[in-house]
Amino acid sequence: MQDLGRRIAGLLRPGDLVLLTGELGAGKTTLTRGLGEGLGVRGAVTSPTFVIARVHPSLTGGPALVHVDAYRLGGGLDEMEDLDLDVSLPESVVVVEWGDGKVEELSDDRLHVVIRRAVGHEEVLDDVREVVLRGVGARWSGGAGGGAGLRALAGVRSE
Repeated sequence: MQDLGRRIAGLLRPGDLVLLTGELGAGKTTLTRGLGEGLGVRGAVTSPTFVIARVHPSLTGGPALVHVDAYRLGGGLDEMEDLDLDVSLPESVVVVEWGDGKVEELSDDRLHVVIRRAVGHEEVLDDVREVVLRGVGARWSGGAGGGAGLRALAGVRSE
């Protein structure tokens, strides 16, 4: 998952909103750690569950990474407004774990990443994940934008 995060980071630019969906232990934070490495940000990327959001400034002059865990937030965008994500979004890459149904209104353009743990023969295969990338909006459609990059990620299904 970390390697995939590094590859996805190469497609990201300031203003991008990335929503991560997956069960506990699916790899959302591990993918975000890879995003942080790929973006060249400062600090260890760890789960922001108890602090809700962490900002990792860039060490390379690129966008900062704002990592949000919306698991404990149930109030949708109204509750998220207290985090000032709309202020951070234009100059940062904002990644929201558990953000489905809560932050979509922040941007017409967003990347949804759904991570599923593989199941085989009635057991969960801990090392195997299925990842679906779905770009929403003009930013992620067409050939010149992020859509072409999504299609180029080998072994990842994009919708």
